[in-house]
Amino acid sequence: QVQLVESGGGLVQPGESLRLSCAASIGRFNFYTMTWYRQAPGKEREFVARITPGGDGNYANPVKGRFTISRDNAKNTVYLQMDNLKPEDTARYYCNPAEYRNGQYYVFGSWGQGTQVTVSS
Repeated sequence: QVQLVESGGGLVQPGESLRLSCAASIGRFNFYTMTWYRQAPGKEREFVARITPGGDGNYANPVKGRFTISRDNAKNTVYLQMDNLKPEDTARYYCNPAEYRNGQYYVFGSWGQGTQVTVSS
């Protein structure tokens, strides 16, 4: 069973940065694509970024150029560097491993507690 522990969230002002971490207890972590999602109050959970086993990143349009996903396979950890944060980035952020099937990625772990990011002046 996959366990995911997200951390690093907080309250920041617009334009500031945060670095989120996600520790995953999953065998063969380096074989999996890892993803970040977020959910704002009253909204559905949405895709933020993913990183393949080879280290290729893919981003949702609202965060392109501001967020960077990375991974440390030795630590079973995926990171999300968030720069130039905006109020619309306010949400709870979650990570999850994903598998590629029939042309799409599907997350397959149970959602963790997430980490809250609040961007406000």
